[in-house]
This record gives sequence, C-alpha cells and structure tokens, in this order.
Amino acid sequence: MSETNSKFLINGGKPLHGSVKVSGAKNSASKLLVASLLTDQKCILHNSPNKISDLILTKEICETLGSKIETDGDRLVSITKTVTNYHIEEELGNKTRIAILLAGPLLLRTGKAEIPVPGGCKIGSRPVNFHIDSLEKLGCNVSIKDDYFILNADGLKGSNIRLDYPSVGATENVIIASTLAKGRTMLTNAAVEPEIIDLIKFLQKMGAIIEISTDRKITIEGVDKLTGAEHNVIPDRNQAASFACAGIASKGDVFIENAIQDDLITFLNTVRKVGGKFEVKDNGIRFFYDGELKSIAFETNVHPGFMTDWQQPFVILMTQANGISIVHETVYEERFGYVKELRKMGAEIELFDTCLGGLDCRFANTHYFHSAVIKGPTPFHSAEINVPDLRAGFSYLIAAAIAKGESLINGAVYIDRGYEEIDKKMKALGVDIKRV
Repeated sequence: MSETNSKFLINGGKPLHGSVKVSGAKNSASKLLVASLLTDQKCILHNSPNKISDLILTKEICETLGSKIETDGDRLVSITKTVTNYHIEEELGNKTRIAILLAGPLLLRTGKAEIPVPGGCKIGSRPVNFHIDSLEKLGCNVSIKDDYFILNADGLKGSNIRLDYPSVGATENVIIASTLAKGRTMLTNAAVEPEIIDLIKFLQKMGAIIEISTDRKITIEGVDKLTGAEHNVIPDRNQAASFACAGIASKGDVFIENAIQDDLITFLNTVRKVGGKFEVKDNGIRFFYDGELKSIAFETNVHPGFMTDWQQPFVILMTQANGISIVHETVYEERFGYVKELRKMGAEIELFDTCLGGLDCRFANTHYFHSAVIKGPTPFHSAEINVPDLRAGFSYLIAAAIAKGESLINGAVYIDRGYEEIDKKMKALGVDIKRV
C-alpha cells in the first residue's frame, strides 16, 4: 500500500506502446475473501491482486475478525476456524464499502455484527439502504448507534427480496448472507456483473446452491454447511478498459494480456463506434490507434451496459475525438466530480443536470450534474492535479501521459486501491512516470 502523501510525476506526450498484464479483479477478490469467512475450512485464491490496497484493507479487516491469511505472489490462502470478533473497527471499516458485506458471515457465525457506516470513493451517496433492507428481510434486527450498524439475528431465514435498483453490492450481500440461511431466497432485479458470477462460482465450489435466471433473478437454496474451495480470480475488466483507452487516446498500440472479450463486449462495441481498433487474441486483446477518432453519445448502465467504471478513462478518449461527444451517467450521481481537474489540463467539458444522450434516468429532475458534453480533439498540457477517486485517478494518468510536459498527480493512494504496481505497468508501456 502506498503512503497517503505519495504522488506520480509524469513527463508525457508520447504514444503508449507495448504489452501489459492485467491483475485479478479487486472487485472480485475482495468479495471472495469475505465469502471465505462462511466456512471454517481453508480457501485458496489464485490470480489474486494481493498488492492492491483495497484487498490489503479487506485482508486486515478479516484478520481482526479471526481469519488467518497468507499471501505469496498472486496466491492467497485464508482460513477462519473461529470468528473471534464481530466488531469492525471504524478506522478500518469506514475506509471501504467492503465492511457491510461482512454482515452475513458475522451474523451466520456469531449472531451479531457491528459495522461502521461505510466510506469509499467520493462519487455519490452510494446509500446502504438496499443492504440493510435486504438483511432485515432475511431476519436480521438492525439499529444504529454512534455511526455503527448494530445487527443481531438468531439465524437467517430465506426470503423474497426485490431490489429497487440492481445494486452490485446489495446483490453480493444477499447472495453471501443467503447461502447458509434456512430455506430459499429469491432475489429479483439483481445485478449480474462478471464479478458476481465469479462470486457465485466460488460459493458453488464451497457447496452453495445458487441458480441464475435470464430475468435478473437469482435463487439461493440455503445449505447447512460450506467447505473450503480453490478458485482463480477473474482478470480485472476495469484495468483492461483503462489501459485500452490509454493506448488509443495516446495514438499508441497496446496489448493487454488476460483481457477477456466476454467481459468487455459493450466496451469493445463502443471502442469500435468511436473509431478505435482492437484485435482479440487467445491470451488478450490488442488495442491501437488507426485514424481519426469520432465523437459519439453513450450512457453508463448496469451490466451488460457500459460500465460506470469505464466512463472516466473513456471521457479522456473522447477529448481526443473529433466533434462533440455526450456522456450520460446513470449509475452514480456525482461521478463527474473529476472534470474540474481535467479542465486544468485543457479539457473542454461542460456538465449538465439533465439526461442527455439517452432516456431519463433516476437522476432526472434532480440537481445532480450527471451528463457531460465533451469537445474534441483537445491537446492536453501539463498541470498539477488532485485525485478525488480511484477511476478518476487512472484517467488523470492517461491525461498526463498524452499531455505535453511534466504533470504532478497528487493522491496516488486512490489509484493504488485498484491498480497493482501501476507505475511499473505504465513504464512498461513507455510512459515516463515515477512515484515521488
């Protein structure tokens, strides 16, 4: 994990060329580690991004609850013979959205859980009401005291749960908590992201019974016990998309090892619409610039739509396209908080509180600026900028890499949350970058 005050210094202006290998998905590995607390047996994860700070933080939280965890390269071994503590320290728990997902394992193994109100990236309210409402339907009693959720349950019971919005985190929470609940849980309007499918595969190996329907319905039949399991974490599709945007935006040629076409279909279609080129190979995908980029309009959505985490790096790509592009953000209401810093580098982006480029979303008629109009192509110039959140942070790295001159990126700690050894990987693509 990087020091909180570390920064990146980038001397940009050159196309990115070369090969880079994406790590295992931190959005999957961290949830798999949480799920390992459902059993007292050994769980082994391969292709685990053990140097990413979000996973390091999840590991630290689990260890305070009684887990014994060892890492070696990209291998992680966890065993939780006994849950020795049901209280998650605020110092750890409010730094991440992961803590609330530990409710199920703690309730199932101790009958109690004390979880601080979650923190995370500053990209919107990201309310936990979906989580709390679902846990209550499973038979959990919830109260709030001193910024803590106090949860109690004498066992969990299956229930019919419908999410108002297909929240990834709430879907994961219900799945994890329902595996050992008594009876059947029917979850409708569920999220079906690749990371959720990875979680389901892991839990199935542990002995869970989980069925997925085509209409966003997930059915979990509670079992009496789960065993240990061994699993390969899926490659990180967010990293793949980020490096792809960097390669094309810089007019370069980048091969992304371990990028999986199945998890990037919507992204690949959007790359093709904008004029970027790609070539799918057996062990990854090559992305490259080959002619003028075209402006487009697109909107983010839940899977299989255009992922919200792809939005920021793609906006950088749009600044290099010819014409006016429109992006409509429908997942997080304040995801464009990073635009202000990009303007320091020359980006011409205007934000609007109306739904542009698509149908009205749940943020229609609100004060949230959730649509962007981007004018391009725009030559970027160097600047000193501050990182507000993880995905915006990598976008700043792309902007600095294509900008003329030397840029200083403050807040490397945010980027390290989701990109393992990012400075080394950028150097492998020819970027003049160093951590200061």
